[in-house]
Amino acid sequence: MANVLLEQNSNGVTWIRINREEIRNAVNFEVMEELNDLLTIAEKDESKVVIISGIGKKAFCSGGDLSAFQHILSEDAARRMLMKMGAVIERIAFFPKITIAALNGTAVGGGAELASACDFRIAAPHIKVGFVQANLAITTGWGGGTLLLERIAKLEALQMLLSAKMYSTEELIRNGFIQHVITKEPFEEGVIDFAGPFLNKTKGVIQAYKGRYIDHLDQGRIHLNMKNEIAECAKLWEEKEHHEAVLAFLKKSKNI
Repeated sequence: MANVLLEQNSNGVTWIRINREEIRNAVNFEVMEELNDLLTIAEKDESKVVIISGIGKKAFCSGGDLSAFQHILSEDAARRMLMKMGAVIERIAFFPKITIAALNGTAVGGGAELASACDFRIAAPHIKVGFVQANLAITTGWGGGTLLLERIAKLEALQMLLSAKMYSTEELIRNGFIQHVITKEPFEEGVIDFAGPFLNKTKGVIQAYKGRYIDHLDQGRIHLNMKNEIAECAKLWEEKEHHEAVLAFLKKSKNI
């Protein structure tokens, strides 16, 4: 079974959904590779909007699969892993089509970073978002901290990163992280309603405006900042405080 699903709709939407509901749509190496492959398909297809989401109602994405990455101990090995997903995150950030993170469930750690890469973030009412990496004695490691600082007010972003707390939809609307709460059921129909005004425009118009948006992003600076962010996380990954925090988390989660 595929770890990431692709659905191309005739209404101009391509859905990309992480399909690991049993472990809260956590990202492993296979997910990274499949996400990248499906982004290539979505970039070349006839869609106007690409929607990234997760399967189920509990989790959009719970970040890195710690059970898969717990054996990564050194700074160099950590950097290689982090850079692999960092490249996917950066690709989404500068994707030539409009991207929407449809938060069907909670976004934690790297899942919050994935959401930050998209142009828009919309959410079901029950979801929460947390950049919880600091609770594991590391920082954001896929470049999502850099992107968060681009998406919302810098002090709001710094507070989210330092507090490592879970934010409700009300808080996320207030600080600008999400743009809309979807109350319609089924959730997917509410997402399409949000995208409707975009889908009514021609593909050329949408891509032109996305291009103007990208023009106003300092891609060189963002790339360098993301690279530095990944390097900093890799250094912290090697420290015993991180390994101890991961083991404690996995024991609590009954994964080991």
